[in-house]
Amino acid sequence: MRRIAAFTAMLALMSSLAFADSKKLTEDQRIEILRGMMAEYAKIKVLLPQSKKPLEVTPEGTFDQTKWNALQKEFGPAGRVGDIIQVTHVEIEKERIVVQLNGGGRSEKKWYDHIQVGVGNSTQPISGAGTNAPSGTTVALVFNGPIGELTAAEVKKMLQPVLDFEKQISATTDPLADLPEPIKEAVKAKKAVAGMTHDEVLMAMGKPLRKTREPKDGVENEDWIYGEPPGRVTFVTFIGDKVTRVKETYAGLGGSISGKRSEVGQTQTDQ
Repeated sequence: MRRIAAFTAMLALMSSLAFADSKKLTEDQRIEILRGMMAEYAKIKVLLPQSKKPLEVTPEGTFDQTKWNALQKEFGPAGRVGDIIQVTHVEIEKERIVVQLNGGGRSEKKWYDHIQVGVGNSTQPISGAGTNAPSGTTVALVFNGPIGELTAAEVKKMLQPVLDFEKQISATTDPLADLPEPIKEAVKAKKAVAGMTHDEVLMAMGKPLRKTREPKDGVENEDWIYGEPPGRVTFVTFIGDKVTRVKETYAGLGGSISGKRSEVGQTQTDQ
């Protein structure tokens, strides 16, 4: 009986070890996740704080909101709800996948931060191009054991409560392909029009010089401001994630901008 019990225990141990091995990611799966995640853009769905340690998220999409709020008060926000942020590094460990966003909030500059790419007269930095989050942070997808077989699409789905990768600018696809024709033409013309989203305005005009937020009739309006005196100044007004108004003002030499007004405005056009 003892021999039978020992033999049964040995079989159980061998079976569990074999099962554990079968759950390990293959090298091809690791490469697919890295390729599918690297340089991808996502829309932030909850306030992301800056943090010295990775912000932990479970495969079920749960996280410690209280802890994140405390980190935000201590270190400030890495990104607000609706901001666009980019994956800049992915590391696959034994029981977690660590995703760096916008450089992870690094303060030091890298050599490639000074390199710009573009077509014609329009250029933008390689690092963080197309994002509007104020800083960066790191998120860790934490598993209670071996990661198991996964694809990049499944990783993105697990992060969905925090980061929305759907319909965002992709590093591997044409960002204009799925846009409505009027929006596509506006992006090509490098201008904003009513109905655009935050990321579509970023595609068209890049990062704004500054932003302002103010409540109006109980609704928060967000203005993105492009340009400064002397010259043309453009105000792009959002309610939620949609542009509701585009206002252009010419400010002469010595003019100053406060909120949505140019104190030395000579010409104005509304769209």
